[in-house]
Amino acid sequence: ETKLYEIYLQAKDKGAVPGVAHCKVLVEVVDVNDNAPEVTVTSVYSPVPEDAAPGTVVALLSVTDLDSHDNGLVNCLISPGIPFMLSSSLKNYYTLKTKAALDREKASEYNITITARDSGSPPLSAVKQILVQVS
Repeated sequence: ETKLYEIYLQAKDKGAVPGVAHCKVLVEVVDVNDNAPEVTVTSVYSPVPEDAAPGTVVALLSVTDLDSHDNGLVNCLISPGIPFMLSSSLKNYYTLKTKAALDREKASEYNITITARDSGSPPLSAVKQILVQVS
């Protein structure tokens, strides 16, 4: 909430003619990795037709982390081995897209796990599930 505090100090002695000194102390608060990332799904376009071309947008999501510096840098990934991919064109905004052709007869729905992990030490993470149906 506050990254820097300024404290003004005054010291005065008790002599017949008091001597006075002033100084300013700056206290910088160093962030620790105490906030896990948060994933917000803003849109899901489901069901997805099985003839959707690769690159078809399926969901839009954003990621936030209240920490600063490396503690607040977040990377997202999805489960491997599924015909979907995550891409990011803006910081902390991601698009879930089809990566390959879909076949409703092989899989009529996908429960996609999105993992957001920050770059803190130790890293904190959050998981979000998106159900995508194939029509």
